[in-house]
Order: sequence, then structure tokens, then C-alpha cells
Amino acid sequence: MIWVEALAALLVGVALTALVVSPLVSSRPVVAEVDDEPEEFDQTPKGIALAALKEIEFDRATGKLSEDDYLFLKTKYSAQALAAIKAEEVPVPAGMGAAGVTADEEPADVESLIAARARAIRTAAASGVPTCPTCGPRPEADAIYCSDCSARLVAGSCGQCNAPMEAGSRFCERCGSRAAA
Repeated sequence: MIWVEALAALLVGVALTALVVSPLVSSRPVVAEVDDEPEEFDQTPKGIALAALKEIEFDRATGKLSEDDYLFLKTKYSAQALAAIKAEEVPVPAGMGAAGVTADEEPADVESLIAARARAIRTAAASGVPTCPTCGPRPEADAIYCSDCSARLVAGSCGQCNAPMEAGSRFCERCGSRAAA
């Protein structure tokens, strides 16, 4: 009976040894682990360029950066940020450039994008959308204060004297005329 137990123990020992050693002597390639965690924003090319732009704005405001250096760095990091943003966009069909335009078209530059945003802000302000004097038009139609900077919102201007009117005002504070409904 003792021989049976010794034989069983020996078989279990051999099986465990084979189980432990088999991955070490196996000729199968080891599969690398896939990292399912999303990349941190500040470690992406876009995040790095935007952080650099923010940093040079701060350095300029505190006087650590000359105007010439600021303009040089702003141009450099703006180009990097735009390239990273365009790289993140949806793939474009064959024959199209990286910006989604054909070779004979010019891609939109930063200045035209800024001009389009400024037009959108002016249009929203003229249409009576609550507008923050600092942040521009707000998405909250019934807000009295800006959700970003807490400034009092301006709803539009008076039809009589063109003075800015606060959101929710029924009468103009300057001329006293009734606000349009």
C-alpha cells in the first residue's frame, strides 16, 4: 500500500514539474500583453503641443519670454497642434490630402478658422443668445451667469439706444424703453 502512495506522489511530482517547465522549453512564441488603457491626453502629440502653447502663453504673460521668441514658438507649436488634430481626424479617401482637400486646393489656415469663429460669435450675439463679455455666446439659453467665468450674461442690445442688455431684462437700463419679447 505504501508503494502505491509513493508511486502516486511520484506521478504528481512529475506532472507538476512538467507543467512548470513546459512554458520555458516551449517553441511557441509568447504573446505580448495588449495594453487596453487609453493613452493619457497630455502624453499624446496633440496634448503635448497644446500644453506647450499654454506654457508659452503663460511665460509671455509673466514676462519670461520675449515677443520674438513667443512668435517663433507659437508658430512652431501651432503647426504641431494642427498636424496632430488633422492626424486624429477620420481617414480621407484616396486622392485626398491629409487635411481632406485635393492637391489643387489650399487647406484652411489658422487665421481663417479664427475669422470663422469670430463671425459665429458675432452672429450669436446679434441673435439674442445670452453672451458673456469674456467667453462669448453661451449654450445655456436661460442662464444669467456664465458657467465658465461667472460674469453676468448679456442677452442682446436695446433696439432704441443699442446699449447692452442683461439676460432677463424687460427694460433698457440706459433709455428705459421696453425690451423686445
